[in-house]
Amino acid sequence: MDIKSEVIEIIDELFMEDVSDMMDEDLFDAGVLDSMGTVELIVEIENRFDIRVPVTEFGRDDWNTANKIIAGIVELQNA
Repeated sequence: MDIKSEVIEIIDELFMEDVSDMMDEDLFDAGVLDSMGTVELIVEIENRFDIRVPVTEFGRDDWNTANKIIAGIVELQNA
């Protein structure tokens, strides 16, 4: 499974929201993510992709859309 598909699946599993048609929509403004959801998302991303997401890397403006989450994962995998 590619990163995009996995991110969509993670968000769907955690928040029961299919974001496949809203990849550039702000997930906080859409009510998909909140502060607690962000923590859940980070933990799941770290487990699934075997990466560590430093708190300093997970700013709301940097990871607020599915596409930005995917880009952040790719960046951390290549670090």
